[in-house]
Formats: sequence, structure tokens, C-alpha cells
Amino acid sequence: MSTYTLDTSTSRANPTPAPMRRLTVPAIRGRKGGDPIVMLTAYTARMAQLLDPHCDLLLVGDSLGQVIYGLPTTIPVSLEMMCAHGAAVVRGSWHAVVAIDMPFGSYEANPAQAFESAARILKETGAAAVKLEGGEAMAETIAFLTRRGIPVIGHVGLTPQAVNVLGGYGARGRDKAEAAKIVADAKAVADAGSFAIVVEGVVEEIAIAVTRAAQCPVIGIGASAQCDGQVLVTEDMLGLFERTPRFVKRFDDLAARISAAAADYAAEVRDRAFPGAEQVYAALGQDPLDARS
Repeated sequence: MSTYTLDTSTSRANPTPAPMRRLTVPAIRGRKGGDPIVMLTAYTARMAQLLDPHCDLLLVGDSLGQVIYGLPTTIPVSLEMMCAHGAAVVRGSWHAVVAIDMPFGSYEANPAQAFESAARILKETGAAAVKLEGGEAMAETIAFLTRRGIPVIGHVGLTPQAVNVLGGYGARGRDKAEAAKIVADAKAVADAGSFAIVVEGVVEEIAIAVTRAAQCPVIGIGASAQCDGQVLVTEDMLGLFERTPRFVKRFDDLAARISAAAADYAAEVRDRAFPGAEQVYAALGQDPLDARS
């Protein structure tokens, strides 16, 4: 639970945490096979405030490239973008573990490059962990980071940063060879020290096999309810886009509600009904409700 105070200088509600400790990486790791882990993406302080009481993990995903910036893929996302949004999410949260995606090109060259990028992310944002994509090829890097005090979430299956190699965003693991590789990838990154793994866009049998094979929690997206937890892009879950991926359940139709509110606002402005007496400043000593007289 949290309490809220009103910042009267900006008229924005800022959270004041109730006395409590933020969840920790070991606490998340300890949820393997236990209570399902709730994870959603967040890119702004305000969204973090709203999501934080309900989530165990907040992911500042490089999906912000598409969701916030309108980019066609996550490939152009920069380290600077991730740090800026990551810091905002940390400022807006007090309960969930905040993890930040390492963007394409910031970690693949070698473990030393990955450490430099990850250290910058944690220093500039205050987040607790980073997430990186890749299986066995990234195991050495994950081990390098974790031995140096940087908690890592792995990511296997459909890896969006590899969209150019994969040829699209279709589900992975439809043939036996690829299925076996995904399971091997998950085991490799778990054994390397990942405290959790995201498995994305795989047929359900593979998601279940990955969950059983990995010693750390497996968080599904387009995977299976039998995973140790679930993650979605918040804007997809809220229905902010016309297209809904197959694996997403819309829990709201926020796009329609925002559009309706904007239409109401536009109509009142054009009719000169807004601002009304309640929204304008009266002369000193005058009742605001008499401002039109």
C-alpha cells in the first residue's frame, strides 16, 4: 500500500511510500515454483506509480522504441534512451524490482563492453538489474556480469533485437531442432547466473519445458500460464493500439476512452463551454462561481 500527497505547485500526485522495503533480486529468484511473478513494462514515472503496487517486477523494455518513439523495431534504441526512461521509472516506484533492457549494440561485442554498459545503466538509473537477449552465446557475458555484482534477466525464444536474422516476429520452436535449442539456451543462461528468464513467443510445450529445465524463475510472454510469471507490454494490455498481438489479452480499451475524452474536450472548446466558471481565476475577493457576471 502507499499514501499520496498533493504537490500543490504542479497539481500532480506524487507517491509517498508507506514504510516498506522494495522487493529484492533474491526475493524474485526465490519465487521459482511459488507464487506467480507479476511483471509489466513501464517507461515513465507516472505509469510506474500506477503499476508499482500491483507488480513484482517493472521492466523498462527497449519496446519503448516502438511504444514511445514510433520506431519500426527496437534496433535504433540507444543507451541514453534506456537510462533516461529507466531513471524515471525508478523515481516513480518504491515496491517492485526495476530491470532495464540493454539495447542492441551495447553488450554483444564482449563481456567487458556489456559490463561498461550495464554499470552505466545501474549508476544512472538506480535500477536493480538489467535484461539482455540471447542464449548460449550470451552465457559467458551473463556469468561475467553476475560475478561482478550486476543482476541479469535472460531472454530466450523470440528475441526482438534479432528480428533481422529471424525475419519477423513469428512464434519460435515449431520444429524439433529449434525447440531443443531454445531449451538449451534457457538452461545455459540460467546456469550462467540469471536470476530470472523471459521466454517469449514460443509454442506452449517449449515454454513448459523451459520452465522445468531452468533453475531460476521463467517469465512468459506469448508462452504458457505454467511459467513462473507473466509479462506484457502495458500499452498492449491496456488496449492503446489498434493491433493486438495474439498472446495479449486486452484488459481495457483505453484508446477508445482517451479518444472519447479528447472529443469531449474539443467540443467544449469549440462551443466556448470550457473553461467554465470553475476553471478560471476570479478577481481578488470575487466568488469564482460569479466570475461570468
